[in-house]
Amino acid sequence: MRKAILLIPTLLSFVFVASAGNIIIEGNYQGKNLYVQNPFAGTGVGFCVQKVEVNGQVTTDEINSSAFEIDFNNYQFKIGDKITVKITHKDDCKPKVLNPEVLKPKSTFEVITMKLESDGTLKWNTKNETGKLPFVIEQYRWNKWVKVGEMEGKGVGDNNEYVFKITTMHSGENQLRVKQVDYTSQPRYSKPAKFVSTAPELTYNPVKVSDKITFSGETLYEIYDQYGNVVKKGFANSVDCVNLTKGIYYLNFDNATKEFIKK
Repeated sequence: MRKAILLIPTLLSFVFVASAGNIIIEGNYQGKNLYVQNPFAGTGVGFCVQKVEVNGQVTTDEINSSAFEIDFNNYQFKIGDKITVKITHKDDCKPKVLNPEVLKPKSTFEVITMKLESDGTLKWNTKNETGKLPFVIEQYRWNKWVKVGEMEGKGVGDNNEYVFKITTMHSGENQLRVKQVDYTSQPRYSKPAKFVSTAPELTYNPVKVSDKITFSGETLYEIYDQYGNVVKKGFANSVDCVNLTKGIYYLNFDNATKEFIKK
């Protein structure tokens, strides 16, 4: 007897859960809003962005369009306030933030006063800072600006006071300035503060060197070979030259540039 085999189809139910991606942008409020390019979802139904949060709060901005603005005016932020933006979007597409740089700190400081004292203490007051950026302290010597220190800027406030002391004052006129470099890579400089030192000019010996050069006092120094390469640098009252090959070298020290021969 032939047995009949009855095939009973089984209906399977699939539940599709659309996964989501996130774009997170962090920075500081600089007085400008973000703009987002919002494409259609990969399925062609609806737009890509599902939700926008600012510091954990869901925004009330209209996001169902091909481009929209994240309006920070609704939050009463102050310049420099920390902001975290989270954009939740469908997994088969990706929106684009058109101007993320507006949350990056920008150098806008203005110097109110700046003074260089005899002991190397530089004091300056600023206004109109709109983002935390480091101040780089530079000293003019040997016909160029040389970095001698760095300190963090406060980023907010109408009268910020800074104090920085250097140990590399030299004889004659000393000049110091501060600068900041923001996301544009364009440095912003202060005008230099000046102080004329009455300290005697330092000397060095010998001119023809076998083992070391000795200065008449502690000084910042640099030694260049005849191809312009820095072979030694530091701050001391002498420098070991034993490992230098024979030839002509150029020596920057105090506020002078001299020449010596390694025997």
